[in-house]
Amino acid sequence: MKSDPRKVARNVTEDLITYRRPPATLQRSRPEQFARLVRDQVARGCDFHCLVTGDTELRSLNLRFRGKDAPTDVLSFPSGESNPIGDIAISLGRSRAQARERGHSIETEICVLILHGVLHLMGMDHEADDGRMARAEVRWRRKLGLPAGLIERAATP
Repeated sequence: MKSDPRKVARNVTEDLITYRRPPATLQRSRPEQFARLVRDQVARGCDFHCLVTGDTELRSLNLRFRGKDAPTDVLSFPSGESNPIGDIAISLGRSRAQARERGHSIETEICVLILHGVLHLMGMDHEADDGRMARAEVRWRRKLGLPAGLIERAATP
């Protein structure tokens, strides 16, 4: 692993997203604008940082921090502080595959993953909160114009 995601790009003032190797076709302005919107509305002005990287790095982070040797689409690393609230890591490969499966753009999928990750940074946990995070994800994705979120997808066959 190259670096700890919790220490990535802290010296950049307005950039909320760092891309390890952005594909030339990725329209970076959309996820970056969305991240600012999520920071201002969902995270109530609290900063966070998002690393968009490859499947290999996400799998490595998943093993290192969660003990799961499996690929994943998004991981959240809460800071334990009120500002910044933490970091998110997103797999570009999983984003691309999930966008294809859902029939929308990779930029839209990255936005779905940013929202999900920030809700985790806000202290929500869909595995243990009796639906609180699921309700918040539905409410925010509708307000922000996103398609079905990760929790909804997992609930439908």
